[in-house]
Amino acid sequence: MLEEKISQALKGALKEGDKVKVSALRMLIAQIKNRKIADRKEELEDADIIGIMQKIVRMHKESIEQFKEGGREDLVSKETEEMSVIEKYLPEMMSEEELSGIIAEEVEASGASSMKDMGAVMSAVMARVKGRADGKTISSMVKQRLS
Repeated sequence: MLEEKISQALKGALKEGDKVKVSALRMLIAQIKNRKIADRKEELEDADIIGIMQKIVRMHKESIEQFKEGGREDLVSKETEEMSVIEKYLPEMMSEEELSGIIAEEVEASGASSMKDMGAVMSAVMARVKGRADGKTISSMVKQRLS
């Protein structure tokens, strides 16, 4: 289970004294606990945890952009390091070729021909990739395919 793996990694990071890893993993564990409370669940599925990690990575990317604009290289490096810690626990992302193939299959299967059909194609593709591709990337590729 992914949550157990993350907890074990936190214990290891504490023993090693790796402050960046400890900080990133504590934030992740806090987000997982918040999600459990919000969803009123004892345990979360790995897919839910992957979604949380993707959200955290997205937040780090946005922060990195803002810190670069503000000239805060110290904070850029901190955010980058924390993001790389979280990314280690994410499943390997699909290549654009693989993703393009899945989109083509789903467009064909659903008979989609215009932007009106985008929602159906998106939900089918998202179900198939299950956290192995970014939603923004999928959305732009589907838009490109349907227009």
